[in-house]
Amino acid sequence: MLLNCDMGESYGPWEKGADAAVMPLIDWANIACGAHAGDPDTMARTLALAAEHGVQAGAHPGYPDRRNFGRLRLDWPLDSLVREVQAQIGALQAVATALGITLQHVKPHGALYLAMMENDELLTRLAEGVAAVDGSLVFVLQATPDRDRHAGLLGHTGLKLVFEAFADRGYAEDGRLRSRAIEGAVLTDPDAVAAHVACLLEGFVETPAGPLAVVAETLCVHGDNPAAWEALRRIRELIPRAA
Repeated sequence: MLLNCDMGESYGPWEKGADAAVMPLIDWANIACGAHAGDPDTMARTLALAAEHGVQAGAHPGYPDRRNFGRLRLDWPLDSLVREVQAQIGALQAVATALGITLQHVKPHGALYLAMMENDELLTRLAEGVAAVDGSLVFVLQATPDRDRHAGLLGHTGLKLVFEAFADRGYAEDGRLRSRAIEGAVLTDPDAVAAHVACLLEGFVETPAGPLAVVAETLCVHGDNPAAWEALRRIRELIPRAA
């Protein structure tokens, strides 16, 4: 099981997350592309940090809404939204290329990620948009009970799909994430995260309706979670990093 983390979310002198401390503990870094968070300098620093620690770097595009950190769903024409995502991937690709780094994957951020998991047309169009930019990129989406259907839906894109579960988020009955507005939806206690991950490693999550099967190849810890470093340290006790 691989660990991924959302990173590069600082802006100018304002720092968010603990990227330097977290990077040695993860396998994949999802790097903000300058829209919901980040800027070219932050992209460059985060890409270089990932390369230093042998971490695969990927793009983390989202709604261009810094005020709400990309966590407010925006009503955008679909064609324009796809182009926005393509432009964000391209921005990070340009900085990465200048550093001699190749991007490995794309994982949409925040409200955009949640929206695509609820809307087959949006999911399909975003995947097609990623494939049009670079067909070698891995596309990351949430592992839900609809995993097989989503794989079939996106098969024509030719993209490699990787399905993820969330180490620090509570789950709803349908296998999607509980709203952050609900108490307990974000797990900030490292003990709770470790217990949740132990269940995921057994192939299920606890929901208000009881256990639900989840099959995933990677686990996400949010970089802006105050417990990110300690949670990752505990997770690494359960999932040693591959040699």
